[in-house]
Amino acid sequence: MSSQKVVVIGAGIVGAASAIWLRRAGLEVTLVDRAAPGSGASYGNACLLARCAMVPVTVPGLLAKGPRYLLDPEFPLFLRWPYLPRLLPWLARYLGHANDRDTRRIATALLSITGDSVDQHKALTDGTPAAKWVRDCDYSFVYRDRAAFEADSYAWSLRREAGFLPEIVEGGAVREMEPILSDEMQLLAVNKDHGFILNPAHYVRDLVAQAEAMGAKYLQAEVKALDMAGGRVSAVDTDLGRLPCDRVVLSAGVWSAELIRNLGLRVPLEAERGYHLLFREPSQLPNNPMMLTEGKFVATPMDQGLRCAGVVEFGGLSPVKSQKPLSFLRRTTRRSFPALRYSHEEEWLGFRPSPSDSLPLIGEVRGSGVYTAFGHQHIGLTGGPKTGRLVADMIAGNWPNADVGPFDPMRFAD
Repeated sequence: MSSQKVVVIGAGIVGAASAIWLRRAGLEVTLVDRAAPGSGASYGNACLLARCAMVPVTVPGLLAKGPRYLLDPEFPLFLRWPYLPRLLPWLARYLGHANDRDTRRIATALLSITGDSVDQHKALTDGTPAAKWVRDCDYSFVYRDRAAFEADSYAWSLRREAGFLPEIVEGGAVREMEPILSDEMQLLAVNKDHGFILNPAHYVRDLVAQAEAMGAKYLQAEVKALDMAGGRVSAVDTDLGRLPCDRVVLSAGVWSAELIRNLGLRVPLEAERGYHLLFREPSQLPNNPMMLTEGKFVATPMDQGLRCAGVVEFGGLSPVKSQKPLSFLRRTTRRSFPALRYSHEEEWLGFRPSPSDSLPLIGEVRGSGVYTAFGHQHIGLTGGPKTGRLVADMIAGNWPNADVGPFDPMRFAD
């Protein structure tokens, strides 16, 4: 097994984790990305290791409410309207899962990726320089009042069934726990035993450096195609040359789907355009990461300042930022943290890879030696180390002691 050559495409959190676990298994590894490690979606996330993030967006009732949400400037769902005709086939499949049966099935599967995420990050980084970025924390959901909390009862029922029992804090005790919050915010649902990353970009760079220290090679190059011979991968073609290999891990986020079309896999994948605002030198920071439920985004204290990350916009891969999501983030942050002052702010736009069924693709494509490890939508940082470990085990011949059936990429086979 140790003679196998593995090329890992994509140097985000999933690719970095895959490379480390593959090297621990004794395989020869080349990690390739067109950009610097950790510079894509792994850079701009909410920094959160969200163990309880197993409830998909497609909960029952979304189909009826969706059109109203899109027209409501105070709801965190946005659309670049010229993109709608191209989006519709994916959107129809996506909304088709907005029922109780599918929601429960998806939530159960996602829990197997997110539920032990803090332990997985610690196992990945134990004894390495990257460990300094991992922090334990509580994770609070912020509500205006109990009525708003109870309006989320369906999602909380699924979390409770999964073992997540929040501590409810109300009234003045909210400010005692989180002085940064407005007096209008009267309820916290506090989840224990979560985690966050102080700086995701530096974290992933340190992981890639660790993989290199263990003997992996890193190449900054653009992947052009997968070379196949007799139904199996034989090399990866890049703009800097050909990389012969026996196995490939495809962890290039939203750009992954195009590389496996010639394997008969047409993945219904869309780019969720994710935004963040980073407030530099803030006058206040939350004590722990928090989900501002009115805005459906997370505010996290990190080493660069206060990062507010989230909201959903559909509109393809255009690098042009839309002002409506950014204005929404500013307004909601201002309402939630009225005393916040800062030196300046930084805007960011990235692309989350979102399959139509909200489940990542983890596994081999048709015995080809190509292993998918992408499609994590909102849980990429959270689930990256577990995903990397799963694919490394598959390649090394140590079949995972986990049900990976829900993530089988062949569910989208022609």
